[in-house]
Amino acid sequence: MELGRAGLAWAAALLLAALGAQAAAGDFDPYRVLGVGRSSSQADIKKAYKRLAREWHPDKNKDPGAEDKFIQISKAYEILSNEEKRANFDRYGDAGESQGYSQHQHRQFHHFHEGFYFDESFFHFPFNSERRDTSDEKYLLHFSHYINEIVPDSFKKPYLIKITSDWCFSCIHIEPVWKEVAQELEALGVGIGVVHAGYERRLAHHLGAHSTPSLLGLINGKITFFHNAVIRENLRQFVENLLPGNLVEKITDKNYIRFLSNWKKENKPHVLLFDHMPVVPLLYKLTAFAYRDYLSFGYVYVGLRGTEELSSQYNINVYTPTMMIFKEHIDRPADVVQARDMKKQLIDDFLSQNKFLMVARLTNQRLFQELCPVKKSHRQRKHCVVLLTGEGDKFAEAYEAFLTFAVANTKDTLKFVHIYNDRQPEFADALLMDEEKYRGKSAVVILERRNNAGKIAYKTLEEAWQGSKEDNFILLDLLEQLRTDPGLLSSETVLADLNDELAPMFLIRWLYSMLDYISDCWDSLFHSNWREMMPLLSLLFSALFILFGTVIVQAFSDSSDTRDSPPSEKEETAAKTEKNDASFSKESNSRIPKKGFVEVTELTDINYNSNLVRLRPGHMNVVLILSNSTKTLLLQKFALEVYTFTGSSSLHFSFLSLDKHREWLEYLLEFAQDAAPIPNQYDKHFLERDYTGYVLALNGHKKYFCLFKPHRSGDEGGTPGSCEDYDSSLHTEARGKSSCSPGSRSIKNKLHKLSFWMERLLEGSLQRFYIPSWPALD
Repeated sequence: MELGRAGLAWAAALLLAALGAQAAAGDFDPYRVLGVGRSSSQADIKKAYKRLAREWHPDKNKDPGAEDKFIQISKAYEILSNEEKRANFDRYGDAGESQGYSQHQHRQFHHFHEGFYFDESFFHFPFNSERRDTSDEKYLLHFSHYINEIVPDSFKKPYLIKITSDWCFSCIHIEPVWKEVAQELEALGVGIGVVHAGYERRLAHHLGAHSTPSLLGLINGKITFFHNAVIRENLRQFVENLLPGNLVEKITDKNYIRFLSNWKKENKPHVLLFDHMPVVPLLYKLTAFAYRDYLSFGYVYVGLRGTEELSSQYNINVYTPTMMIFKEHIDRPADVVQARDMKKQLIDDFLSQNKFLMVARLTNQRLFQELCPVKKSHRQRKHCVVLLTGEGDKFAEAYEAFLTFAVANTKDTLKFVHIYNDRQPEFADALLMDEEKYRGKSAVVILERRNNAGKIAYKTLEEAWQGSKEDNFILLDLLEQLRTDPGLLSSETVLADLNDELAPMFLIRWLYSMLDYISDCWDSLFHSNWREMMPLLSLLFSALFILFGTVIVQAFSDSSDTRDSPPSEKEETAAKTEKNDASFSKESNSRIPKKGFVEVTELTDINYNSNLVRLRPGHMNVVLILSNSTKTLLLQKFALEVYTFTGSSSLHFSFLSLDKHREWLEYLLEFAQDAAPIPNQYDKHFLERDYTGYVLALNGHKKYFCLFKPHRSGDEGGTPGSCEDYDSSLHTEARGKSSCSPGSRSIKNKLHKLSFWMERLLEGSLQRFYIPSWPALD
């Protein structure tokens, strides 16, 4: 009797614990986290996620609870963006990381086991990840968060990522070392991430982690696995080895003048760190990697013989770490900071205020956009004073006078820059109008950017800039008038994007890519990552087998058989050829064009429903993506490629303006992403990708599309040496003059082999990308 009562009491306690744990798990409501209703569309959910992610990102929001809030936002978006998980949550109140009743039972047992008194903590075996990894919760990564944020951020700082799971003995052993190293490296600026292989199998597979625990590094979108003993020194050295070796230059009395004088060639301020450590600190290397696009870094070991002159020149305290910024004048630093304990926050604040020269040279479009941002409001007006000059001693006096004026008059709302006319001729011609009075001389222009499309308002000084006192007075008077009268900038024009003067040549970029690929293969070959190497090894052995098999067959074949081929084989070959020709002719006749031209209509919000959403079953709309600048050439080439398919009544042809509907297109392309590789395009132009030349075959009734990516100029099969003819009998509604320039050839070559893609479209052999619903075309 006593035993029965005790059993009932235990059962009641376990039931209450299980119900409490389940109620706690059910408190998480992704709809409430994102602030959307249960009937919200995917577009509304995505907009809410982007808005909240920007607001609560830990790098921008300093609130103590920002990290936890950001994790909740990411988890909520992961559930609601997946239709299956969203349906599970709507039905059962739980998204479920995997399907099936067994998984539901496992979760119930998991919470039931937590409430039991004799749980794993009684025996000091912390297998439960929620109980063990409380310090890792803020580092947990999800697939979408990794792809959209971590990978792009790896171009600014390296990441150390741990792959873990439940019931992992080895994970327990490395836990103390991991916690210590993660806290230490995070304070230095290294990103930390944790992936739970049980809940994020897709991400673990994407990273190539097939066992737990695994440690890996991520930098510039490239993954490197850690293969040594898990101790503090090895992990620090692993992170340090991820960084490029040429980030920081060792500086002595012999080379400091050369190093500081490179400001003009590199168009960057130069940073010197004076310290008594014989090796460059890891914090300084990480800082150099983060700011490598803006600053050049040097390190001076003050305890080394041969640095006395340098220390004396700048009056350095050898017992206190000192950081100096040098800009146009190498004889004196532009800014200095000293501290016994250099912290990351102190260094970031110091460098972020000195990222540019006093009069930086505009060498690319990104630099122009940063120095001369677009006007956001009347109170946030920012003007740029541009010196358009040339290279050489002839223009040195005018530049020095402009630099002196800039140093004396620089403000937060006023930036001074200069540009070389011969390196940026389109920029100079747009502002100076090729006037004779500025030919061979320097000129000054005050401008304000109005939008991201290149529109500016500007005013040019009436006379050429010579740097005289009169020129200084005139420029100063104009700037004073501009403070009270924005209408002073009376001229307007549209500027083309600047040429990237410092970009490496294609051959050098290709060589670097080849070296990276060879390095990856070498690393994979000599470590236990055989699953990633299996496709390459299979291809290699197949090629060798075919090669040796062919040699052996030819060696032992009878020469008489090759000379005397039986006539029946020729007849059979001829019969097959005739049969193929007949079938092809029959197939071609079934879609003979009914008109002498191709009807291509623009897809707009007016005809969007009739041409796509309410398109009859079995019909498809083939849509060409183009921009205003490529419209004429692409339409001409598109008409030539699809003309033979216009006889099919189930095909409709349209074009979509990328300038107007980029957001609609990028939403569709998200469903066609290949999650396996991490492309190198995640760096500078990730958000400005060129989609001109893309072709989408849209099935409005079944809600799927097929994708044609443009043919790259120079690929096999192209004709770079000739210009394609345009048949005058085939024309579109948008006519234009055909051009034989290299630019027109590269644009037209984007649609090379489109006709073969159309053949596969009609055969039904193309990959299909399904979407839940068609987004609105705003």
